[in-house]
Amino acid sequence: MAEHHFHLKASWPGGRNSEGMIEAKNLKTKISIPKEMDGPEIGTNPDEMLLGAAATCYIITLAAMIERAKLPLKEMSLESIGIVDVTEGTFTYKKIIHQPTVALKEEANDKEYKLLEKLIQRAESSCMISRALKGNVEIKLEETIL
Repeated sequence: MAEHHFHLKASWPGGRNSEGMIEAKNLKTKISIPKEMDGPEIGTNPDEMLLGAAATCYIITLAAMIERAKLPLKEMSLESIGIVDVTEGTFTYKKIIHQPTVALKEEANDKEYKLLEKLIQRAESSCMISRALKGNVEIKLEETIL
């Protein structure tokens, strides 16, 4: 069994509406509470970071699956939306909607397009971040295949 360890340092010098810093191997940014939650909106926030983790995991997983399947990929992009519910003062990360757009090269055939449709769905359940969120945050796909 192999284990990978990732490290992050965080500092937070003040109260609720202060700003902090996080730093990891390839990440260094200011952090604060977002404007939508009555914060100062400096740098990023946990909501964006969770959405970013889910989105990057999904698109990297999909890219790897497309490559392994030897599909003739032309281009791929992704927009993702995170929805946080606030009920009686409790904040709950409710849903993530991934909207991938994938185009295959002109020479792609019907069999390759059908496989692409399956891989778009399979990538969501194969991504380790999606699996970590399963049962807590709904993840929905709204794909566009060109």
